[in-house]
Amino acid sequence: MVKAYTQEHIYKHPWERVTSASWRKFADPENKRTLSHILEVDTLNHKFDPLSGKLYTTRALTVHAPGPWFVRKIIGQDICHCVESTVVDAWSKSMQLTTRNVSLKKYIEVEEKIRYEPHPDNPTVWTVCRQETSIRIKPLSALASMAEKVELRCAEKFMQNSVKGREVMERISLLLKTPLSTDCNENHFEVYLKVIAVC
Repeated sequence: MVKAYTQEHIYKHPWERVTSASWRKFADPENKRTLSHILEVDTLNHKFDPLSGKLYTTRALTVHAPGPWFVRKIIGQDICHCVESTVVDAWSKSMQLTTRNVSLKKYIEVEEKIRYEPHPDNPTVWTVCRQETSIRIKPLSALASMAEKVELRCAEKFMQNSVKGREVMERISLLLKTPLSTDCNENHFEVYLKVIAVC
């Protein structure tokens, strides 16, 4: 049994600002309370491929284990380790993040895909964010109704955390408004490399 959902959000900020905010959302100390489910973020690698014009980044995330408290009691673990892979193509203005859990896989599999692109109706000023999440509880497969309820509770928690993430992205985008708008001619890849170096 798999619980899947999609969300779409429009940021009334240009793509460059929103994607810069995405890089900074975990590094900003102001966000620690809002994103309290995120315990630690480490950049494992990042590289720019001059042939494809793409920036590739891999980060390790440590988060509070998803799901209701009784599930965490059953599995005996409160934290979950995840890997986030990001591909940024500044020429086509797309940023895709894919996050999967690497621990607790015998109990739960979560995959989240987020894509940022210029909004088709207002591409120079707005950014559309599309998020797809799938959650699969494994050990309860024989008890389909129970697994479905746990997946639903996990999905509700993920959606609540998504709202918090969007709030953080909006706040950072507003903070970035002045610096990025005055330096529009700077190479976007240079901006990304600078941001990653800070994070």
